Amino acid sequence: MSRRFSLAALTTDEARAGTLCPPCVVLLPVGSVEPHGPHLPLETDTLLSEEAAERAAGELGARGVAAYVAPSVPYGVTDFAAGFSGAIGVPAAVLTALLEAIVGRFLGDGWSHVCLVNNHLEPAHDAAVRLAVAGFGRGQTSVACPLTRRWGRTLSDEFKRGNCHAGRYETSLVLAAKGGGHVHDAFTSLPDVDVSLSDGIKAGKTTFAAMGLDRAYTGAPALASAEEGEALYEKLTEMIVTEVLEGLALA
Repeated sequence: MSRRFSLAALTTDEARAGTLCPPCVVLLPVGSVEPHGPHLPLETDTLLSEEAAERAAGELGARGVAAYVAPSVPYGVTDFAAGFSGAIGVPAAVLTALLEAIVGRFLGDGWSHVCLVNNHLEPAHDAAVRLAVAGFGRGQTSVACPLTRRWGRTLSDEFKRGNCHAGRYETSLVLAAKGGGHVHDAFTSLPDVDVSLSDGIKAGKTTFAAMGLDRAYTGAPALASAEEGEALYEKLTEMIVTEVLEGLALA
């Protein structure tokens, strides 16, 4: 991450100065440690949240809202990945309590608004993230997550079909992330897996294995490109910026 928008890179004096110039916003990336096929890293969801948050911080700054990206919370609810190596999750109640405590401390420190930026789309995880901010006052918090219909419908066809875990959608985003080098070359030869996670969830299936994802991916990763990833980040950036501005009543 660029140190330009890194909250962790600030000194205590710099952080204090930031809180004295409202509106001042903290973007808190939330992700997971879980398998994303044979070609993407376990940190994929966290990486996407960090990349989107950094881009949004720049856009918010251009609109007169100082925004910093906080250190990520990389562990989430990963029950669907049970049985695969690298699925290291926490209970929903633990995640909710942790995020609630972090958000409360940021607000108590003087920041105007905290936005939880989440790209791990397991339903129980999303619910835990949203519950973490349910008790705060109007305008203090927001959640930016493409799982909602409002933002999901702006994304790719693969995403809208639900065939997007480590498929073309996520592989394109990882390819476009700054620094690169996160995608194993194997992605170019992986066969399509036509399984909709959203349909599987509606059918009552609770794991990737039960849905037939033998290698922990679905969709068409071989069709991914950095160019498509850039276009998707534009949408994810718009999502974060809009959620923050609406939360601050500045939209």
